[in-house]
Amino acid sequence: MFEYQLERLNQNIVVCVTPEHKFGTDAFLLANFASPRRKDLVCDLGTGCGIIPFIWCKRHKPKEIWGVEIQPQGIEQFQIGLDHSTVEPVIHPVCGDLKQLSGMPFGQFDLVTCNPPYFSNGAGFLSEMSAEQVARHETRCTILDVCQSAAKLLKYGGKLCICQRPERLADTICSMREAGLEPKRLRMVAKYPDSTPWLFLLEGKKGSKPFLQVMPTLGIYEGEEFSQEMQKIYDWEAE
Repeated sequence: MFEYQLERLNQNIVVCVTPEHKFGTDAFLLANFASPRRKDLVCDLGTGCGIIPFIWCKRHKPKEIWGVEIQPQGIEQFQIGLDHSTVEPVIHPVCGDLKQLSGMPFGQFDLVTCNPPYFSNGAGFLSEMSAEQVARHETRCTILDVCQSAAKLLKYGGKLCICQRPERLADTICSMREAGLEPKRLRMVAKYPDSTPWLFLLEGKKGSKPFLQVMPTLGIYEGEEFSQEMQKIYDWEAE
């Protein structure tokens, strides 16, 4: 058995974290950007310890959540978190390869999210920890694999939301379109509103016509403190 820590999102929701499967700011940004509705059937691909489903349970409470992760330890951590939490939606942790999904309700999901590997295969320095390699580098799946899997899961009009590095924007847009998902909403994320973005959030819609809304840049900080919008994304005011 691996050693782990329990991090509390609120009095009812606990996340199991390890050095192999943990979470950062990008998970909160993506969960908020996607913002599922209460009636939605949603899926998080590459869910790791289940942080995005847990954030949704805290705030959005969609009807039903699936979390898919290829690494068994991630799913074990997801289940440990569920065992220590009280959540409203029905949650299905699935250990499997997103390229070979089976037993899931294809063509029925309202929303799919993915925080994919940021580096293409061969780019950047490979992490020594194998779990981190899978999370950071396209050794097990590409951005096109993510988009094609999401397209199979989504119903007509369903949405895929992804966060990625700005240098992968062209790759992500091309992959979405190749999979039949039209990019509809783009938001850059920067440390400060006037600094160079370090992340983008992109929504693609299945079966939609071309039209891309470019939203104002999201600034993480105002001076030395988190911006008001970032505080709302972390949902601190609800504690």
